[in-house]
Order: sequence, then structure tokens, then C-alpha cells
Amino acid sequence: MKPVSGKAFCKALERRGWAFEHIRGAHHKYRSPEGRMASVPVHGNRTLRSGTQRALMRQTGLTDADL
Repeated sequence: MKPVSGKAFCKALERRGWAFEHIRGAHHKYRSPEGRMASVPVHGNRTLRSGTQRALMRQTGLTDADL
């Protein structure tokens, strides 16, 4: 799994059709075309922790190729 920042993960979600909803603190909320929600922690250019990234990838259906 390639480590990425929260910003890069958000861009990958947008490329896959996820729509930005709002920000609450450091968490950017996205909605999929099917209506599912995902919350991505964005702390500047810091990379996501591996467990957090793995869980988000599983939740959103993104693969290493998408990042």
C-alpha cells in the first residue's frame, strides 16, 4: 500500500466520483454517487496512518492503482 496524504486521498475520491459535502474540523466529508459517506482526516501534507488509510480504502472501494 502506497502511503498518501489526506489531500491526495481526497483528490483520488473526487476522481472516482465522490462529491465533497463539508468540513468539520480536520475531517473532510465526502458522499459517493450511491449515497455512502466517508470522512477523511486532512492534516496538511502529513501522510495518513496505515490503518486509517486501509480502512478508508476498504470503505470507499479505492485501490492502490487509484492513488
